[in-house]
Amino acid sequence: MEMEKVKVRGGEFIVSDIEASEIITPEDFTDEQKMFAQTVKDFVNGEIEPHLEELEQINYDLLRKLIQKAGEVGLLGAEIPEAYGGLGLDKVSCTIIGENLVKSSSFSTAMGAHNGIGTLPIVYFGNEEQKKKYLPSLVTAEKIAAYCLTEPGSGSDSLAAKSTAVLSDDGEHYILNGSKVYITNGGFADIFIVYAKVDGEHFSAFIVERDWEGFSIGAEEKKMGIKGSSTVPIFFENVKVPKENLLGEVGKGHLIAFNILNIGRYKLAAGCVGGGKEVISLATKFANTREQFKRPISKFPLMQGKLAEMNIKTYVMESMLYRTSGLIDESLSAVDQHAEDFLMQNAKAIGEYALESSINKVFASESFGNIVDEGVQIHGGAGFIQEYGIERIYRDCRINRIFEGTNEINRLIIPATLMRKALKGELPLLQKAQELQGELMSFRSQQIFEGTLEKETYLVANLKKLFLVVGGLAAQKYGEDLKKEQEALAALSDLLIAIYAMESTLLRTQKKLASDPNKSDLAVAMTQCFIQEKFESAVVIGKHALSAMEAGDMLHTQLSIVRKMERYTPDNLVAMKRKIAEQVIEKEQYCV
Repeated sequence: MEMEKVKVRGGEFIVSDIEASEIITPEDFTDEQKMFAQTVKDFVNGEIEPHLEELEQINYDLLRKLIQKAGEVGLLGAEIPEAYGGLGLDKVSCTIIGENLVKSSSFSTAMGAHNGIGTLPIVYFGNEEQKKKYLPSLVTAEKIAAYCLTEPGSGSDSLAAKSTAVLSDDGEHYILNGSKVYITNGGFADIFIVYAKVDGEHFSAFIVERDWEGFSIGAEEKKMGIKGSSTVPIFFENVKVPKENLLGEVGKGHLIAFNILNIGRYKLAAGCVGGGKEVISLATKFANTREQFKRPISKFPLMQGKLAEMNIKTYVMESMLYRTSGLIDESLSAVDQHAEDFLMQNAKAIGEYALESSINKVFASESFGNIVDEGVQIHGGAGFIQEYGIERIYRDCRINRIFEGTNEINRLIIPATLMRKALKGELPLLQKAQELQGELMSFRSQQIFEGTLEKETYLVANLKKLFLVVGGLAAQKYGEDLKKEQEALAALSDLLIAIYAMESTLLRTQKKLASDPNKSDLAVAMTQCFIQEKFESAVVIGKHALSAMEAGDMLHTQLSIVRKMERYTPDNLVAMKRKIAEQVIEKEQYCV
């Protein structure tokens, strides 16, 4: 049985106008979803926060006990179908849970590894027997899960793995040999999703149990941050893996690995959203009580500007995140989990939004890193002191740009995924680029904007045009060799990230305006600030990319068109940011 066609394809935002009504936003949360958020907050405040200091020492028994308590309140079964003891929730609800767990520090890392990359390979790619055997014990945390992909010689290039699996002479077991590194939960987990090459050639996935002979665990790594989570190397010496523990099919491990990483990428963005909100609260409370020159530092415009920027970035991350989780929900809902080809259907459904997942990962990890950095700056010297929570968050957040594929790798994945979709005929990218050529020769700048957010809509549209100009030229100039031109790919990636971030923010605010125009002033101001500033920085990226590919009269012609596209009169963003900061400082929390 074939999957139904998704309504909005992955990457379609670059070639089509998306309606605000088509996206999911936090304003759409149901009462039940809001209840999930409160349940997580209560759990973190009551069960995790009192143990944060102790958790930093890597206490296996405490970690297991707290994960089991999370299971008791239903936080481990969110994405596991009801048939196996879970709740079978939609992706938006699961994202809400992930966002609100982040205040639990590195406990959320342990939870995320168990709930996400450790369990979801079985949920989406396991057969019925494997689901029945493992999922019920993972829901209750009777068993803890971990994910084993990275090896000493293969990080970003995961398919270069050296671990091997050879079918035994009697055909009953795969004999597993090799090692893995940086395994989250590895020190105390029971069930491991392990990738190895069958016969040294066919990249495949296996479900491996801790107590099997030949399985061993190395010492805990001494880490910069997320100190409360377990991170160890794993070793396999002639481990006999029953043939029924092959996950999916021989040689199809890449489908599992890459699509689980896709889910992990947008889930990482959920943690960044929750972290952004926490930092805003910490920073504003400190700024309101810390006095210099006989007044709170929150009264100084430069501090206000930082707080406004932190709030804006969090609003943008949040808008992108829930738009993406809504898209993935829709895609997965079309899968027939009982079909013979359910593995391929799940891979296709998750992979449909690989591009958007990578965009979320890169934008959120870098934005959150900036938010935390500014949070430390607002704290001044206190930001270096462990007593103030911002110090721990600063150390913990650095891993986000490395987790789930480095941001550099994701920047290569984003345009490569888009181009692959175009070549397969899934997106009319090249046709749009060709159609644009005639339009640009007669392009005229628009200077008068009357409606709310009309200017921002214009800027988003122009940035899409700029991407098509740069992308079209890159495809024409480099052809198949484009994959070797990493600077060009990074520029295209940054333009796509900017467009998705700007459009997600714009659509969310337009949806808010349509629903409640009287309570949308703050959202409108944040949207104007972000889109106008992001547009200007993105145009610079586009110009540099064009300058690297063209010269002489042709470059002059291209840049003259860009100058028309970038011409507009900016608003008084300083005044807007002061207004945004006023609300944040008054409420001492993220405001929307």
